[in-house]
Amino acid sequence: MKVLVVGGGGREHALAWKIGQSSRVDRVFVAPGNAGTALEQDGSVENVDIADSDIPALLEFAKQNEVGLTVIGPEVPLAAGAVDAFSAAGLRAFGPSQQAAELEASKVFCKNLLRHADVAQADFHTFDDPGKARLFLRDREDVPVVVKADGLAAGKGVIVCDNCEEALAAIERIAGSGVTGKTGEFGAAGSQLLIEERLVGQEVSILAITDGRTIFAMPAAQDHKPAHDGDHGPNTGGMGAYSPTPLVTEEIMRTVEERFLVPTVHQMKRSRRPFRGVLYAGLMITKQGIKVLEYNVRFGDPECQPLMMRLQSDLVDVLEATVDGRLDEIKPMRWDPRPAVCVVMASEGYPGSYTKGHPIRGLDEAAKLPDVKVFHAGTSIWDGQPVSHGGRVLGVTALGDTISQAKLQAYTAVKCIRWDGAWCRKDISDKALA
Repeated sequence: MKVLVVGGGGREHALAWKIGQSSRVDRVFVAPGNAGTALEQDGSVENVDIADSDIPALLEFAKQNEVGLTVIGPEVPLAAGAVDAFSAAGLRAFGPSQQAAELEASKVFCKNLLRHADVAQADFHTFDDPGKARLFLRDREDVPVVVKADGLAAGKGVIVCDNCEEALAAIERIAGSGVTGKTGEFGAAGSQLLIEERLVGQEVSILAITDGRTIFAMPAAQDHKPAHDGDHGPNTGGMGAYSPTPLVTEEIMRTVEERFLVPTVHQMKRSRRPFRGVLYAGLMITKQGIKVLEYNVRFGDPECQPLMMRLQSDLVDVLEATVDGRLDEIKPMRWDPRPAVCVVMASEGYPGSYTKGHPIRGLDEAAKLPDVKVFHAGTSIWDGQPVSHGGRVLGVTALGDTISQAKLQAYTAVKCIRWDGAWCRKDISDKALA
């Protein structure tokens, strides 16, 4: 069978790598892919020069190349209806429909759906007028809040604020001044915004695959969103992740399945938006209990990388069963008991502006280390040489008998890799050790 993976980040490299291990797969195409997918050692992975947002071109490619399964990685093509387009053409595609993808594409929709499903979440208020949002803040006690853009903003539309002054600045960034024609830095994604209570606790990610009836929850992971050590600095798309996390006990996992995942899937069905694909719950474990921060509708990046390192089942079997609505007919997913740690190496200046085109050295040296896999994200090939081409460039991922050993192995590999301006957080997974 031929499989098409749509996307060009670290998540898509990890998915293509794992899919390529299936005995049922002859060829994996990645559109558009990156330097890592282009250089996969066994030669079973091939990049295709099609943007992940060009749904008609992706559909035509799948038809012409007799692709048996398409896996949509990023949220943007999911929100644009990629799965619907493939399904209408009689082709199998993994991921939620456009209507179901609104669970991530609109935070306002998600918050209202969770309210109807009686799922615990932070208190919130929504605004389509930045002036009213400012009045709301000025009329209430000066307490920490979180200001969010309603739409998709590449993981950067969430601004954690310590006081009213910071919250007012966040409104300006997201929604602009309110003057006609002057939008915020996230464009249409900021046409509506939310102001939420700021929850205090430990943040964890629990991803589940569901066909709308059966739910396969994956081991918990912990992402590291802030740019700098100790969770300081601006939010990013994620500077690293590890799995599993000792924060999530078996009891907590059962609670998440019973009180969060199941009610959400049922409410989506009642809303006539049946959900098939990856349901990614971003949760905060507080002293008052567990609450949802947000839902995503695809594999997380960088959570996908350590999860794929640990997955021992044939991923293709699970993806196909999800598309076909028969997850209940296959065995639950099997996992390597060893933990995995993923450290993101980024370009200088990220999550702000950064330069591209810096040659990356030391990849072969890192690849020789046992239980290490370097997943590419923002890379491309110039003159046969991998070069930096994005903000988050690599996801250096390693297994170990303990989290400490996995961290040591990942950072040993990081030290092998060099390019001008490369940097990373030094404390990925330290929360587990604490």
